[in-house]
Amino acid sequence: MNEDVGYVDRLERLRLFPWSLDAVRLLRRAGYAVVVVTNQGGVARGFLSEAFVDEVRRVIERRLDAIGERLDGHYHCPHEPHAPVAAYRRQCDCRKPLPGLVHRAARDLDLDPERSVVVGDKWSDVGLARAARARGVLVRTGYGRSQEQAPPAGVRADAVVDTLMDAASWILRHPDTRP
Repeated sequence: MNEDVGYVDRLERLRLFPWSLDAVRLLRRAGYAVVVVTNQGGVARGFLSEAFVDEVRRVIERRLDAIGERLDGHYHCPHEPHAPVAAYRRQCDCRKPLPGLVHRAARDLDLDPERSVVVGDKWSDVGLARAARARGVLVRTGYGRSQEQAPPAGVRADAVVDTLMDAASWILRHPDTRP
């Protein structure tokens, strides 16, 4: 959804791609739930607070509200196993590519992960899709272009596309056909 600028530790560093809000609108109007699932290791490293992560979420929600849209959910993992901030130093099931946040969203929002699509710019996003038994789309924005060149063994995307809007288009052209 947003440009990769390193850690978004100040609101002025949050730059949404111009197509992101329209991609959310397109998917929601087609009947899809749109949920953000994000690792926020900067919290565990002490670069930003969970309150700031919530503030960024609220800014995105306001931008969506301005076009009559919303996210269906927003979940983040602040943990890292070797975090300098002791409160966040732990193994968890919510850090991508582990599926804990997807399972939480599925419970909260009554979603079927097996009928879902994970879109992201890292192989860990595609790995999350596999762990949740969803389809996975790698976008070339952010880290995606360099990630595309070095896929980990055994991890394959269902599609590799340029942008979130292209991912939305792919999703609409390839609906899940399971009964």
